Amino acid sequence: MSTPRELDMADEATARATHEVVRAAYRVEAELIGTDAIPALRESLARMRELPLSWLGIGAPEAVLGWARDSGAVDIDRLCVRPDRFRRGLAGALLTALLERTSGRVTVSTGAANTPAVALYERHGFTRTGTVEPEPGLLVATFALERR
Repeated sequence: MSTPRELDMADEATARATHEVVRAAYRVEAELIGTDAIPALRESLARMRELPLSWLGIGAPEAVLGWARDSGAVDIDRLCVRPDRFRRGLAGALLTALLERTSGRVTVSTGAANTPAVALYERHGFTRTGTVEPEPGLLVATFALERR
């Protein structure tokens, strides 16, 4: 497995590859949770590149993590793995890399019925903080990890 590295969304090839990973992963999540109301699933490449996110990736990339600092906390905006690379530890490696590079509170959300993602966050010490419905039919579980 490659070492997680920072991704540069100013690079056209990197941005396109990242966008493809995000869309492919969210198509699978949409099937798992029973709705395609995931905003990032409909997001254009241009819009994704405009987001004020820092990015980590593994491989070409095969897995990506977009995050931002929000009110002092680290907010994981998306953690996506190319479907043909699922269950190989890539999401966990990206999550570990982010936790090693940052400090303080970390928040993340995922489809409430996305049991693989829920299990990943719980394995890494996140606590479920609630469930929200940002769009009709889209139930999202929220999590936080409190660190000093």
